[in-house]
Amino acid sequence: MREFFGGMGFLLRGFTWWRRRPGAMLLGLVPAAIVAIVLVAALTALGIALPQLTSAATPYAEGWVPFWRDFLRFGVGAALFGGALFVAIVSFTALTLLVGDPFYERIWRTVERDLGGPAPDADYPFWRSAVDAVSLVGRGILVALLAALLGLIPVVGGVLGAVTGVVLTGWLLADELSSRALTARGLSRRDRGMLLRGHRARALGFGVATQLFFLIPFGAIIVMPAAVAGSTDLARSLLRAAETSP
Repeated sequence: MREFFGGMGFLLRGFTWWRRRPGAMLLGLVPAAIVAIVLVAALTALGIALPQLTSAATPYAEGWVPFWRDFLRFGVGAALFGGALFVAIVSFTALTLLVGDPFYERIWRTVERDLGGPAPDADYPFWRSAVDAVSLVGRGILVALLAALLGLIPVVGGVLGAVTGVVLTGWLLADELSSRALTARGLSRRDRGMLLRGHRARALGFGVATQLFFLIPFGAIIVMPAAVAGSTDLARSLLRAAETSP
C-alpha cells in the first residue's frame, strides 16, 4: 500500500507546478477544455436517447410486468451509460494528448529540466502519438465492456464493475501519460510495459488517483496539466528504481 499511495503522491506533486510554471500549465487547459466539451456533448446526447435505446435493445420485455420491465431497462441503460463514460474518460486522455501534444510536450520538458538534467530528445513523431491514442481508446473500450458485463451481476455487479473499471482504466492512464517521458528516452512500448509492471502498485496509485479526479465534474480539465507533470516525475522515479534494483 505504501507504493500505491506513493504513486498517488506523484499526481499531487504535479499540482505544485502550477506555482512553479503557471504559464506552461495554463496552456495545458486549452486542449483539455476543447476535448471535454465535445465528449460532454456526446454523453448528453446519449443520455437523452437512452430510453429509446434501452427499449430497442429489450423488445422481449415489452409484455413483462411493468416493475420488472423498467428494472431490466434501467440496468441495461446504466450499463450502457457507464460503459460510454469509461470510454469517454479514456478517450479524453488519448484525444487531449493528441490534440494538445505541443502544449504537453512543453510541460513535461519543463518538468524534466527543473528536476535536473537536460530533457531527453529522442524523437516522438505525430504518427506514433496517433497510434498510441488509437491503442488507448481500443483498450479503453475493452475495459468498458468488461465493466459493463460485470455490472450485470446481481447485487454486487455495480460495485464490482465500477472498481474494476477504475483500476483498469487507471492502469491505462498511467501507461499513456508516462509514455512521452519514457519514449523520449528510447524505450519501446514493450520496455515501457515491463517498467510499469515492475512497479505496478506505484503506477496504479498514480493512474487511479488521476482517474478519480476525472470522475469529478470539470476535474479532467483541471487535472490534465498536473497529470502530465506528475507522470514525468513518476517516469523518472521508475527509471531510478529500475537502475538500483538488483
